[in-house]
Amino acid sequence: MLKEARKEAKLTQEQLAEKAGTKKSYISKIENAKGNIQLSTLIRIFEKGLNRKIGLTFL
Repeated sequence: MLKEARKEAKLTQEQLAEKAGTKKSYISKIENAKGNIQLSTLIRIFEKGLNRKIGLTFL
């Protein structure tokens, strides 16, 4: 989901990391399902890095 949104925004991992206040390596780990992410960090990446809102549904 993150990788698709980043590509739609025409951003590199490095550009997204800079906008979201994190590191390129962290973005890469998330995109490749190699790392854990806190919900607050995911929201920050989408809101600050991609200028998007994120919605969650719990079933």
